[in-house]
Amino acid sequence: MSSNTDNLASQIRRSFGDDLDDSLVSECVKLCQANNLDGENLYYKWEAARFNSGPPRPFTIKEIPELKAEIVKGQRKETPATKKVARGLLSGTQSRNFAATVGRGGRPNLSGQASTPVKSVVRAQDGFDLSRVEKRVPVPGPSRVAFVGPSQEEVARKKRAYHYMYEKVSERSEVLDDRIDHIGELIKDYYNVEELGDPAAVTEEEVIVVGRVVLDAESSAGSVKLNEASLMLESSRMMGSGARVQLRFDPNVKVRKGKQGLGGQGLFPGAIVALKGKNGGGGAFLATEILSLPPLDPPAAALIKSETGDTHFTMHVACGPFTSDGDLQYRPLQTLIAKLKAAKPAVTLLVGPFIDASHPSIKIGDVDSTPTETFRTEIVDRLRDFLESSPGSIVLLLPSTRDIVSDHAVFPQPELSGMLCTDSRICLLPNPARFTVNGLHFAASSVDVLFHLRKEEFFKRAAEIEPLAGPADPEGQAPSDGMANLCRHVLQQRSFYPIFPVPLDLAHEINLDVTHSDLLHLVPQDEDAEDAEGAVDPSRARCAPDVLIVPSRLKHFSKIVDNTVAINPSFLTKSTYAVLEYAGHTAPGPAKDRVKVEISRIGEF
Repeated sequence: MSSNTDNLASQIRRSFGDDLDDSLVSECVKLCQANNLDGENLYYKWEAARFNSGPPRPFTIKEIPELKAEIVKGQRKETPATKKVARGLLSGTQSRNFAATVGRGGRPNLSGQASTPVKSVVRAQDGFDLSRVEKRVPVPGPSRVAFVGPSQEEVARKKRAYHYMYEKVSERSEVLDDRIDHIGELIKDYYNVEELGDPAAVTEEEVIVVGRVVLDAESSAGSVKLNEASLMLESSRMMGSGARVQLRFDPNVKVRKGKQGLGGQGLFPGAIVALKGKNGGGGAFLATEILSLPPLDPPAAALIKSETGDTHFTMHVACGPFTSDGDLQYRPLQTLIAKLKAAKPAVTLLVGPFIDASHPSIKIGDVDSTPTETFRTEIVDRLRDFLESSPGSIVLLLPSTRDIVSDHAVFPQPELSGMLCTDSRICLLPNPARFTVNGLHFAASSVDVLFHLRKEEFFKRAAEIEPLAGPADPEGQAPSDGMANLCRHVLQQRSFYPIFPVPLDLAHEINLDVTHSDLLHLVPQDEDAEDAEGAVDPSRARCAPDVLIVPSRLKHFSKIVDNTVAINPSFLTKSTYAVLEYAGHTAPGPAKDRVKVEISRIGEF
């Protein structure tokens, strides 16, 4: 047999099982060669045929005619033009792997390799009739931007798609301790401290301690917001045997190296804090100073190579839900798609939920199609319609834990399955995610962390010592701007969700997997920020992001927080979305000076 035949035979045995006899494998090889299929695709055809014709049964030579019928059934749905695309080879400028099959991560290959065979890969999911899936593969031109997403190495993807509900108390404790210890090391370097103290140990001299703010359950009843009477400080086992002590503030408490003009420090359950003071033996730690956490490094200028030398781009950001509670017609999304066709942005970021499990119609089962069908019809097909009108554009999809099409209902959350979309111009991101577009660093999440922070925050007023002036605040934005300070918590705490535990009355909105909270780190805790090939992985970049996208039910805004542009586009069902324009690498200096953001409205829908 030829090498191609041998390869097909190997794929068939790997997909159907090694116990197939040679005659059956030979028939399958002929089917693959006659219909331009590989072994994996042939197996999916068989899965569809078996699903449509009754209960499961073994694959034998008698089933070949039915398998042939399933293949013919699928081919009838293709137009002649589609068949020509699906069986040909691309070359020239249209060969940049945009039409190549996308892997589970959904990340496009922007390497620019030529002569890429194009094929459509469709997988079985939730009993969906695969024969109904459209096999047309669009052929766009080259991308207008250089997009680098989270690592697609097997180890990284498996880490994101972890098994949840297997948490052990000991593992949770270790993860929580590690976070305190890591911030403690940063405090030691930033303030030149040789050794940190134990807040539970009685001392005569003042010491510097690092711990987690927790709510004293005994002094509060029910769902009570954090207040000065209920403050407790929890140390790690390495710093203080994990003990909790009452936290009290001196009447003349001061905050050191905080944001100038802020006039105090915001506290909330789960916040890691550094304090100077002493435990005089009364069972409480009396803090005389609050030491602000070290600021993140300014965003690094990640210059990229561009064929045209132009790194300018426009990006639209919209957050779900994408249909109103009254129906599943997705009219807000239809209106947005019309605006995308007119504006033709190089990048579109859509943040879930896409098929919202909490939608009234879905909750009572008043639907006519499966979630998978709805996602492909209402989301993917509409996005393909836009992409056909805007060659070179890409779309990024970031899910929500409320997405019924995601099999991962906890946070942090991996990207949606590649089974849902095989168009390589539609890139699937995990939740949360860090990525770069033309060297501009983005950080985004679908969890409403701002609302949770505002609900839980207790602001302690304090005089300032050695305040940090930092970048000048934009005109009209005061240093004490409430929304900016909430975003500053995310940046200073170096976490997409720094609250712990999740507020009791908001626990239904987020299932937090503490054991895997390292995936929530805004910057890594290890020193290695490069992948196995030596390239900088934006998900492990050690600097602050240029753009922080934090969708929230709070009023939409765009603000500059230190060196980061923070954006809350609100929800598309509230008629708002964000339009970001990046001027490119036109001059030295922070990227925030070259980023322009406007909150736009889609109007009536």
